[in-house]
Amino acid sequence: MPERDLKSAVAADQKHLIHSLHHPSGHTAPKIWVKGRGSIITDLEGKEYIDGLAGLWNVNIGHGRVELARAAASQMELLAYQSSYVGSSNLPAIELGERLAKLTYPSINKFFFASGGGEATESAVKTVRFYWKALGQPTKWKVISRELGYHGVTLAAMSATGIDTYWPMFEPRTPGFIHIPSPYPYYFNHGFKPGHGAQTPGIAAANLLEQAILKEGAENIAAFIAEPVQGAGGVIVPQDDYWGRIREICTQYEVLLIADEVITGFGRTGRWFALEHWNVQPDIMNFAKGVTSGYLPLGGIGVNDRIAEVINGVEVSRRYMHAFTYSGHPTVCAVALANLDYFERNDLVTQAAETGAYMQQQLKALERHPQVGDVRGLGMMAAVELSEDRATRKRFDPAKGYGEKLRLECAKRGLWSRIFKDSFYLSPPLTTTREEVARAVGILDESIQAVFK
Repeated sequence: MPERDLKSAVAADQKHLIHSLHHPSGHTAPKIWVKGRGSIITDLEGKEYIDGLAGLWNVNIGHGRVELARAAASQMELLAYQSSYVGSSNLPAIELGERLAKLTYPSINKFFFASGGGEATESAVKTVRFYWKALGQPTKWKVISRELGYHGVTLAAMSATGIDTYWPMFEPRTPGFIHIPSPYPYYFNHGFKPGHGAQTPGIAAANLLEQAILKEGAENIAAFIAEPVQGAGGVIVPQDDYWGRIREICTQYEVLLIADEVITGFGRTGRWFALEHWNVQPDIMNFAKGVTSGYLPLGGIGVNDRIAEVINGVEVSRRYMHAFTYSGHPTVCAVALANLDYFERNDLVTQAAETGAYMQQQLKALERHPQVGDVRGLGMMAAVELSEDRATRKRFDPAKGYGEKLRLECAKRGLWSRIFKDSFYLSPPLTTTREEVARAVGILDESIQAVFK
């Protein structure tokens, strides 16, 4: 690839590319990234930054791991691609299925591969419709999700996503998606009073699912989809008793539970998969991002044995007519296997739990700033939320743009990440050292002071 100066690279980019979440006003001076090593990324001008969001929550093993590049090259030399449509398969896909069955929830042993999280959500939604139709219950096709949930932005996935800024220019949304409030403890717990059979905020938040099922009719609800920890919508860790009650409700009303572990899977929260924190098993699990640490695109779903039996048990005329060209791509699966080898060789999930606990403890010191309303997270994912009034949880006027100001101040000092409203995210690679964590927190500290000086 020929060398380019920043000016010509930006000009060519602006001329030829449409970016995710595109608007030219947000792309007047883009960063052009050229290198990554561990937790450090370097732009075209040679400036280094701590990768505070692990790419996009996905570079779990850090940048520049040559063993993954070698795995891709070796597989490409042998067999770069071949279709995995029924009647064909390949050894890396077969081995990856075996490995995932050992790592995921005990009841999940069968996997469908896609190319990312959005395709995983599409696959999960189609699978629950297939399942209930196969069982003679075709009215069970609606899906309940949560406000501030993120499940992708393909059409059905966007309709499940509960962040409304993604909707307006692409509506009408796909019908059959219902949203309930997030458990968001910072706001939900505030001023909570027991009542209606709910003695805790977590049970009250979970019971909103039951209310939605009863309102729509259990005979019409196919599934509930939710992230164990809401990621893009705020790094929202639910109350401790939330997920157990959710599982009870889904079982009681015969509603399939889809755990969207696209962000939280593969060590991000200090466990292989996040629902393990609450001893809950889903019926379907979405995964992507960390399965290859972002080195190549891979996503998919895992289904429990009951769903797998239904998929295998229908007549040929009612077969599972769902497919992607790149499902089970041998090169991508080979890279995923090399990624999992790195995890296990370095005991990375344990390391993430330990470094994550340190990161959460260090971030709590930022609560001394009067404009920091909440510091929250689990493992190696966290958010620092700004607030105009901590006592009342009053948000700043969005027009003041304090979240974006904080992001820019952090970038000046060498910490690159993203925000949502006035929440700054810190979710670096799982390999990030304690020294790098301390440096990132120090940059956040200085930047908060700079924004509110």
